[in-house]
Amino acid sequence: MIKLQFIGHLGRDVVKKEVNGTTVYNFPVAVNERFKNAQGILEERTTWVDCALWDKGNVAPYLLQGVMVYVEGAPKVEAYVSTTTGAMGCALRVRVFSLQLLSRKEEEKRKATVAEVPVPEAELVQEQPADDLPF
Repeated sequence: MIKLQFIGHLGRDVVKKEVNGTTVYNFPVAVNERFKNAQGILEERTTWVDCALWDKGNVAPYLLQGVMVYVEGAPKVEAYVSTTTGAMGCALRVRVFSLQLLSRKEEEKRKATVAEVPVPEAELVQEQPADDLPF
């Protein structure tokens, strides 16, 4: 068996389906790779991985677009023909065995909101002189 491990961000909210009485959750994960090319210029490459998680409880509320996840699973490469251009291509698909949330979208929003709110100078804690200790 081949096992694939990767970390990335969900490209969209999870889609829940029923297949022969079993629940399957489908979601794409964007895995980013940064590297310097031969000219020394920093480049970024994104690989999209289609993931399928079978019958693991109700994970749909947690798998939202932008959430960072760690995924382990069995890879499968499938060939396809584009319906729009007619060109041949291939897709990397993974049957997920293990999934861990590394961030929550609500936490990221809250951190961004807190970072953007300036603190008034009156609320900043003023240091007391060392010789003016309360004890």
